[in-house]
Amino acid sequence: MSGARRAQRLPGAMRALLVLALLLASATVGYVAHRLTAPRSMLTLAPAPVPALAPASAGAEGTFTESDGAPPAHKVPETLPDITLPASDGRPRQLTDWKGKPLLINFWATWCEPCRREIPLLVALRHQRAAEHLEVIGIAIDSPDAVHKYATTRGIDYPLLIGERGGLAAASAFGMDTVLPFSVFADSSGRIVTLKVGELHRDEAELILNHVRQLDSGTLTLAQARTQISQGMERLEGHEPAPPALPQ
Repeated sequence: MSGARRAQRLPGAMRALLVLALLLASATVGYVAHRLTAPRSMLTLAPAPVPALAPASAGAEGTFTESDGAPPAHKVPETLPDITLPASDGRPRQLTDWKGKPLLINFWATWCEPCRREIPLLVALRHQRAAEHLEVIGIAIDSPDAVHKYATTRGIDYPLLIGERGGLAAASAFGMDTVLPFSVFADSSGRIVTLKVGELHRDEAELILNHVRQLDSGTLTLAQARTQISQGMERLEGHEPAPPALPQ
C-alpha cells in the first residue's frame, strides 16, 4: 500500500495531529528564515537581560577580577566591569586605565567578517571625536599572532586588548554570549549607556555618541539618553524620518 493511501486511512484524530505537526514545522522554518534575513542589528539598553556565556577560566592570558571565576551575571552591568587583559605589547591593561574618557569598546576577531568591516569606522570615529576625548578599545577574542598581523595590515591605531579564553571571560563580564561583533558605549564616568549587538554602522554610532556627549555635558540624564537612543535606533532600523529638532 502506498504512503499516500496509508495516510488517507489514518483515523481522523491522527490526520489532525499530522496536519498540526506539518504546520508547526512550516512555522519553524519560517522563523529560522526570518532570523537569517533579519535587519542589520540589535541594540540592548543596559541593564537588559541577555544570554550569558558559560564561565571560562582566563588562565595566564587574562583575568576577570570581578567574579574571580564565579558564574557571570546574566545582565549587562550598570558600570564597566573590572577586567584585565594583555595589550598589543603584552602588558596587562584594565578598562580603568582610561578612566575619565567616554569609551567605545568593540569585541571582535580577525576571522569575523562584520568585525573587519567595522574597523575603518572605528578608526575614523576615534580621530573625528578626539576633541570629545573618545577612546576606542578593541577586545579581540583571538590569538595574539593573528591580531598583531591583522592590526599592522589594517592600520588599527586604537588600543587593543587580546585574549582567547580571557576575551570570552571579558564578554561574560558584560553579560554577553559568544556573539561577534558587539560594541559597548560608556560615558566618562564609566557608566554603560548602551550595548549594540551586530555590525556597527556610522549612523548608529553617531546617534549613540551624540547622546553620550550630551550625557557627559549634563544636558541629559542617563535615563533620558537611553530612551532617546532606543527611539533613535528604532527610527534607523525602520528607516523612519527623524522628528524635527527641538530648540535648544
